Amino acid sequence: MKTTTRTPAQAEHQLTRVADRFDHWRQTRTTPADPIPHDLWEQAIALTTMFSIARVATRLQVSGEELHQRCTAHHAALAPPASTAVGFVEVPAAPTWSLSTSGIELELSRPDGARLRIAAQEPHLPLLAVVRAFLEMP
Repeated sequence: MKTTTRTPAQAEHQLTRVADRFDHWRQTRTTPADPIPHDLWEQAIALTTMFSIARVATRLQVSGEELHQRCTAHHAALAPPASTAVGFVEVPAAPTWSLSTSGIELELSRPDGARLRIAAQEPHLPLLAVVRAFLEMP
């Protein structure tokens, strides 16, 4: 997924273009009961990355509640499935070296949003197995 940074003027122009597309659809649809086409909803959802749902809904003259529901469904469809199974990771015993009092603190995060934080006074913990298991989980 390509992410582009837009200036406020570019974002406003994009909002106006999509609003014009909605207006054109409203003027050319066969009956007032025709549902809004999927591609127009997708464009509206994309605008919510630059503007609030309320602003997009107002400008496009659509239900804010329906736009919110469609955004939620869209993002849920893109998110990787959450894994409820947590595996056991065996951490081998640390060698008996002289201990320093500094300790360690480690924070990791995965693209799916999962986070792992480890804080320990033991500076020689064998973290490779834990880190590898965390990063390789689906």
